[in-house]
Amino acid sequence: EVQLVESGGGSVQAGGSRRLSCTASGFTLVHSDMGWYRQAPGSQCQLVSSISGDGSTYYRDSVKGRFTISQDNAKNTLYLQMNSLKPEDTAMYYCASKGAGSFGCWGQGTQVTVSS
Repeated sequence: EVQLVESGGGSVQAGGSRRLSCTASGFTLVHSDMGWYRQAPGSQCQLVSSISGDGSTYYRDSVKGRFTISQDNAKNTLYLQMNSLKPEDTAMYYCASKGAGSFGCWGQGTQVTVSS
């Protein structure tokens, strides 16, 4: 069974940092193009960052220079290091396939709340 479990969310003050983790089971991350998505209440699901099998990365403009995506193939885990957090980063964060689109915001997710 394919499963993705996100963790690492929480409450943080503006300017703080969090590292999100996404542990995969049932498939190998090293062969997959993966992404981090987020959805705030009343807003659409958006792709925050992605990493491809060749190591290339993508970041949406609003997080460039603040967020870093990485993966540990030995642990089969995807990470999102989030620094200099802003209140507008408050959302539920999910990991999913890079091309998941709106389906990227399904599952358990992990909540990140940034207070000013």
